[in-house]
Amino acid sequence: MLPPRALLLDFGGVIAEDPRESEAVEAALAARVHEIIRGVLPIEQIGADLAAAVRARHVWRSDPANPELSHAQLWGAYVAKDWPVPARAAVVEYCSELTCRWATRQWSVVEGIPELLDYTLSRGLPVAVVSNTMSGRAHRDFLERTGLASALGPQIYSDEVGIFKPHPEMLLTAARILDEPIGKCWFVGDSVQRDVACGRAAGIGAMILRPSPYWTSEDKTAADADAIAADGHEILKLLKTAN
Repeated sequence: MLPPRALLLDFGGVIAEDPRESEAVEAALAARVHEIIRGVLPIEQIGADLAAAVRARHVWRSDPANPELSHAQLWGAYVAKDWPVPARAAVVEYCSELTCRWATRQWSVVEGIPELLDYTLSRGLPVAVVSNTMSGRAHRDFLERTGLASALGPQIYSDEVGIFKPHPEMLLTAARILDEPIGKCWFVGDSVQRDVACGRAAGIGAMILRPSPYWTSEDKTAADADAIAADGHEILKLLKTAN
């Protein structure tokens, strides 16, 4: 692989580990929603409607031609679609706060990522984040808290740009902001269906995969990557070898 002029990183599964604790998150979220709507609906119904919205959102996003859902659409047309009008209006009013709560996890930084970013910063190699998410704010907050944000350039999140990977415009947007040709960039992701497909459609210079414990057998056989990296240390080795 040729040395990159920019490095593009996915968030979940590349920069941060996702503990997949959605049940605890949604229980706390349901309690907050119950407070916002002044108890008009029982917490049990709120929880059930949150779970139904997750399933419906998954179906919507199974077609990459669809736009990403806005926070207002997520709450007004999915979670609260059958609620009394005042309750639906209340959650739409608080939709950005609620979506950030929904997306936030007890993430941990992937091993070797701080060392990787120290290296890219010292070499002047620009790094961008390109991630599908309900809430880019949740990711930005985590990167600020961990001190990683200072080593990063643009952060491209699907809820903020209105599209989601595998749409190639996610990566192309990052490359344009960095003023680098996409064919001179490397992209590191953990999803075959989302990240590899996005990278290839965009014309990425090199596609690197971090294996995910959530891969299916189909993912494992369909992987089309230029390299496999288990963590930030291995990504750093690839950079040093290319240079």
